[in-house]
Amino acid sequence: MKSHWLIASAAATLLFAGQASAALDMAAGSDLAKKSGCFACHNVEQKRVGPSWNDISTKYKADAGAKAALVEWIKKGGTGRWQMGVMPAYSPRVSDADIEQLADFIVSLKK
Repeated sequence: MKSHWLIASAAATLLFAGQASAALDMAAGSDLAKKSGCFACHNVEQKRVGPSWNDISTKYKADAGAKAALVEWIKKGGTGRWQMGVMPAYSPRVSDADIEQLADFIVSLKK
């Protein structure tokens, strides 16, 4: 009987730890985006000058190469993909490591 309680306790602990970790990931991703200047044109939930990150994540949810495509887009910038404003190149102003983390953050928003 004790083993059932231990298993239930461990499962509850992992569940709450996962929820806390997700909140930290969202906070860390938002902080990095703010520091990098992304929120001047983007928002997680609403279109601004550029598309919302939820829209981007939804568009690429079935694409295995989504992260790599986003990394290149963030690094080089461009126009025409969303029929909105021009995406400026963020490399080298934002480090490659930070760009990778930003792409991970955006892809993680998949619903």
